[in-house]
Amino acid sequence: MKQYIKSIVEINDNKKSRYFAFFIQALILVSIITFSIETIPNLKPETKTILQVIEWFSVIIFSLEYVLRIYVADSKPKFVFSFFGIIDLLAILPFYLSFGVDLRSLRALRFLRLFRILKLVRYNRAMNHFTSAIKSAKEEIFLFIFITLILIYFSAVGIYYFENEAQPEHFSSIFDSLWWAIITLTTVGYGDVYPITVGGKVFTFIILMIGLGIVAIPTGIISSALTKSVDKKHTTSEDN
Repeated sequence: MKQYIKSIVEINDNKKSRYFAFFIQALILVSIITFSIETIPNLKPETKTILQVIEWFSVIIFSLEYVLRIYVADSKPKFVFSFFGIIDLLAILPFYLSFGVDLRSLRALRFLRLFRILKLVRYNRAMNHFTSAIKSAKEEIFLFIFITLILIYFSAVGIYYFENEAQPEHFSSIFDSLWWAIITLTTVGYGDVYPITVGGKVFTFIILMIGLGIVAIPTGIISSALTKSVDKKHTTSEDN
């Protein structure tokens, strides 16, 4: 029985597994749509009732799926604390937390229902390739994030010394300057804070050039890792 359930719950090439996967995917999409509809103001009581019934049904199915996945897992603790195990738990957690508690105090936790959309990753082969690519390039990505944080701090310090005297209201400290550094390095440039001194403008130009490179670096890292992941998958398939 355990092997039979495992052949259905986990992704396989048999029809029952595919039907189960399609059903869960459809239910996730319906759940996300109802989550969005709930934010519409002045909904009719009948509509709220329908949405509540859909939510109850979704939670029951997702809970059953979660229990079954734990049941068929080779290592139950490993699944529970895995990425998908945590996502599956977060998808149903807000519903159970609402029992016997003032819902207004838990309103902020409702956003956790949005984690249900991440459950779709399990059923998407392209996303699986992307996940594998992220894992294989995690050291390079962590190094990039570390360097980026250093550059942000360096930018904040630099613009502080250039603009502090001219604009003390915007660049009163290095901490206030961090906002300018973030939006400049990411090339967003909201325009709410900008340099007015010659030195600040030149420094901003340099930071913008560095920012353009920073935006491109992670794209190259992930693209390279994704290509390797797809090639490895194809090679394995051909060998089999």
